[in-house]
Amino acid sequence: MPSLRTALLQTSGRPGSVAGNLSALDAAAGRAADAGAGLLVCPEMFLTGYAIGDEVPRLAEPAGGPAATAVAEIAVRHGLAVLYGYPERESGGTGERIFNAAQLIGPDGARLANYRKTHLFGPFEQKWFAPGEQPVVQAELAGLRLGIVICYDVEFPESVRAHALAGTDLLLVPTALMRPYEFVTESLVPVRAFESQVYVAYANRTGEEGEFEFTGLSCLAGPDGSAVARAGRGEELVVGDVDRGLLDASRAANPYLRDRRPGLYTSLR
Repeated sequence: MPSLRTALLQTSGRPGSVAGNLSALDAAAGRAADAGAGLLVCPEMFLTGYAIGDEVPRLAEPAGGPAATAVAEIAVRHGLAVLYGYPERESGGTGERIFNAAQLIGPDGARLANYRKTHLFGPFEQKWFAPGEQPVVQAELAGLRLGIVICYDVEFPESVRAHALAGTDLLLVPTALMRPYEFVTESLVPVRAFESQVYVAYANRTGEEGEFEFTGLSCLAGPDGSAVARAGRGEELVVGDVDRGLLDASRAANPYLRDRRPGLYTSLR
C-alpha cells in the first residue's frame, strides 16, 4: 500500500519579502527531505506574508510567475512536492483580479494544481481578494489523490464532503488561523477528517503579524479522527505519514459515506 510522508511547515516567514520566504522554503524543504517526506505543505499566503495590506497588489503574481519557477527549482533540488500559499494575479477580459491561492508543485517541478480560496474570511480578505469558484481541485501524487482548500474553506462541511465524494484521499489546507479560534485546529479539523474519511494536512502560521496573532497548532489529522502529527505554537516542522492501508481500513469500517441519503438533502442550498 502506498504511503506519503508529509511535512507541515509552521511559520510566518518574512512578511513582505518573497525572496526571504523562498530562502526559508529552501531550508525547510531540505529538512523535510532529510526526514523522508515526499510532500511539504506551507501556510496560507506563505510566499508574501498574510497581513500585507496595501502590498497585496504589488506582491501578487500569476500562477506561472517567477515565484512558481523558484518553488519548482526548490522542489526538484530536494526531490519532494511543495504546496504553498500566495496572492495570485489574474488578468483577462474581466479586468485584473487577485485571488488568495495555493499551488502544488510536483517533485519534478511540474505545476500539478492551483486552487483559489472560495470562502473569504473577514474584511481584510474581502477587500483585497476575489472569491474562487471551483470548489474541488485535485492532483495525483504517490498513488494518492490530493485535494486543496484554504483555511476558512475547511470550516464549511460542504467543502470537505465535496472532496470526499470526488475521491480525495489527502486534503491540503494551508491556513492562517488566528486567536481565539484554536478549537478549529484542535477539534474541528480532526472531526472533518473523520466525518469525510480523508487525511487533512492543516499547516498554520504562527506568531504576531500586523493586527493578527496566529495560533500555530498545525496538524495532520487521520480518518480515525486522530492527530497523526501536531505542532506546538512556535516555528516548527512536523512530519507524519499518510497511510493508504489505514485509510482503506477506516473507510471500510466507517459507514458515513455509504449511509448518506442525498435525496433528503436537496433543500440544502
